[in-house]
Amino acid sequence: MGKTTIVAGLARVLAERGKKVLAIDADPASNLALALGFPRDKRLTPIAEMKELIAERTEAKPGSMGGFFKLNPRVDDLPDKYTLEKDGIRLMVMGTVQKGGGGCVCPENVMVRTLVSHLLLNRGEVVILDMEAGVEHLGRATARAVDKLIVVVEPGQRSLEVAQKIRGLAADIGLKNIGLVGNKIRGEMDREFLLSRRGDFQFLGFLDYDPRIVEADLAGVPPYENNPEFMGRMEEIVDKIT
Repeated sequence: MGKTTIVAGLARVLAERGKKVLAIDADPASNLALALGFPRDKRLTPIAEMKELIAERTEAKPGSMGGFFKLNPRVDDLPDKYTLEKDGIRLMVMGTVQKGGGGCVCPENVMVRTLVSHLLLNRGEVVILDMEAGVEHLGRATARAVDKLIVVVEPGQRSLEVAQKIRGLAADIGLKNIGLVGNKIRGEMDREFLLSRRGDFQFLGFLDYDPRIVEADLAGVPPYENNPEFMGRMEEIVDKIT
């Protein structure tokens, strides 16, 4: 159980409250589609891997460095073309921003960043972005549109140190509205450990270690299916965010 599980829970609660929800999988190591209950045979190609589309929109060959290409490719039609929908939640698979040296200024990178910016700044729906442990998909302009950066932590000093590093990266682009969710809480000692070492972080909520989440993952069903306790905790977290 981790951040992808929490993203799925947030999306489910918001959809049930009548919100238009767009969930974006921007972590190459996660599988948000399965967490949201999309069938295994329904798969989306990550935008960052659509070489022909990237070449068409940026007028440059994917994988190329330097040279000339469009820094503001058209992306406004992509959310309607490359999404799946289920139970009021639309899913888009973004792919990862490639890194190299001081950052990859390449067609794929420009495409993904432009699309993220469009989704956050120009669309009238709830956008939930499941990212890697960082802020690579965000720039200064898009950071201003982020209502809350949620960092998932587990009871342990290393997890809290990662949260501090993420906050430092977020501060570099002016993103300061950060909240924590404590995950895999085994009891009051774990909760007290995190609270005693949170510094000035705000905790949005805590999720207990729950074997049913593991079983749901093994069965390929959403973590919130037949789990009212999990949904109750997610409701509380959404209330604090909104």
